[in-house]
Amino acid sequence: MLIGELADRTGVSTRALRHYEERGLLVPHRDTNDYRIYAEQDVVRVAQIQTMIAAGLGTDPIRRYIDCARTGNHGLSLEMCPDLRAELDALAAHLTMQQNTLEQKRERLCALSADHDDS
Repeated sequence: MLIGELADRTGVSTRALRHYEERGLLVPHRDTNDYRIYAEQDVVRVAQIQTMIAAGLGTDPIRRYIDCARTGNHGLSLEMCPDLRAELDALAAHLTMQQNTLEQKRERLCALSADHDDS
């Protein structure tokens, strides 16, 4: 299938698909006219990439661990290896830190608002 069809089937823009190719996440075949030709399994690959991006992974870790991705009846899962586990744990810790920072900011905003209401 051509890039436009893959975009239609996955809901991902052709620009994003080209970016995935540039980052080594998708490797389409090229025909004699140099058009990108995608296989049926690329539909699944794009879904895996999108799921991993939505979970907070960047293209570099996705490229390293995309072969660990499995799509089954319950969605996407990753086969764990020590390096992947460490990467996911670091990402989770970073998100927790960001969440704590946001909560502190929210508390400060509430305190400012409360101080204003008291005057």
